[in-house]
Amino acid sequence: MMKEITRRKFIATATLATGFALAVQPISAQVITTDAEGLIAGAVKIPVKDGEIPAYRAVPATGKNFPIVLVLQEIFGVHEHIQDVTRRFAQLGYLAIAPELFIRQGDVTKLSNIDEIRPIVSKVPDAQVLSDLDATVNWAVKSAKGNADKLAVTGFCWGGRITWLYAAHNPKVKAGVAWYGRLVGDATELQPQYPVDIASKLTVPVLGLYGGKDTGIPLDTVEQMRVGLKESSSKSKIIVYPEAPHAFFADYRPSYREEEAKDGWKRLLAWFKQHGV
Repeated sequence: MMKEITRRKFIATATLATGFALAVQPISAQVITTDAEGLIAGAVKIPVKDGEIPAYRAVPATGKNFPIVLVLQEIFGVHEHIQDVTRRFAQLGYLAIAPELFIRQGDVTKLSNIDEIRPIVSKVPDAQVLSDLDATVNWAVKSAKGNADKLAVTGFCWGGRITWLYAAHNPKVKAGVAWYGRLVGDATELQPQYPVDIASKLTVPVLGLYGGKDTGIPLDTVEQMRVGLKESSSKSKIIVYPEAPHAFFADYRPSYREEEAKDGWKRLLAWFKQHGV
């Protein structure tokens, strides 16, 4: 059990993970490593309503007015894989930021079992997450030379669901890419909506990337989302890779599928460019 500690103290002492989350060991030999040459990359603190949260940001060392990409974590937190993804974006000229969105509830990167992680994540209110992302955008513009008119969001698994929700929450987002985020679920007080609930009202274009062999996201729920999106003005769409499992982009895990991951990344970059980010 994690030691109970006050919210204020936790936020004051919280730090970013170094290396990979304990729960994802051992690490696959296929892991991609992106260097920080030519970048400013590392931990920052984001001011939020009740204190500060840690985040990892990567940005070109020279220049200004950078397009902003919010990189939303998996259930395992902002560990080395998510940090590496931010560096991939920065090497392409983006200001990429991955805030720790579970940190008030617990540091999931230090837990070695997913059964310990799930109860922590279930206590994270969507309203808190959306507010923290608003604060992260604010920080990016005011403190990190970000361009508020060129804002994108992408997320993986847990962060994939939030990508859809944040695109609905913040109409200033120009484009989103959701990687295998859950689309349908039982509403709770903390998580009152799922992507299928906001699909028809969405105005921001979101590209969904899903695996046909994903045992946690049935294809009938993907079809439900597609039907909802047809009623929206967003021009969003969903791509399904028939042979891909869940987490096919996660190069540090056995679920990684190189062909689908590379194709998805190309589609993401093209989607961002198409929509002015």
